Amino acid sequence: MKRPILIHPDPRLKKTAPAITDLSDDLRALADDMLETMYAAPGIGLAAPQVGVDTRLIVMDCIKEDGAAPRPMAMFNPEIIAQSDDLNIYDEGCLSIPDIYAEVERPAEVTVRWIDPTGTERQQDFDGLWATCVQHEIDHLNGILFIDYLKPLKRQLITRKMVKLKKDRAREKA
Repeated sequence: MKRPILIHPDPRLKKTAPAITDLSDDLRALADDMLETMYAAPGIGLAAPQVGVDTRLIVMDCIKEDGAAPRPMAMFNPEIIAQSDDLNIYDEGCLSIPDIYAEVERPAEVTVRWIDPTGTERQQDFDGLWATCVQHEIDHLNGILFIDYLKPLKRQLITRKMVKLKKDRAREKA
């Protein structure tokens, strides 16, 4: 089931999500819903707080080549356990901040540990777009948006645009 995506500014996007203590069927269903929502948006990553659920769950799939098989991932309680000193700059966007992109510098490689939908603990090294995406989504679980890495003036301008977008959308629904 597709879920509505929260648009910044929304206080739910600025909260630190609590850890998952029991991997339930409801949480597995949420992961499936989030993947459907992410693909439909379209996007490459989505965190539970973005759909209004206060829990540590992210989904992502950074396969973008035409004809390539998708590689959906659902990560419960993901945490970065190592990161490279080398940095990468990517032009990031966010489904909660539509049509806005900005360069963000992050570690080029990260090692992430998480629990998969079967309850198995996993660990994997990520680089390139995958590393950027997983860091961006884990940031969401900690109440951090990619615009928080920008200078205050640029962040304020983007926030004003999002306030206007939310007003315009509300007007369209009325």
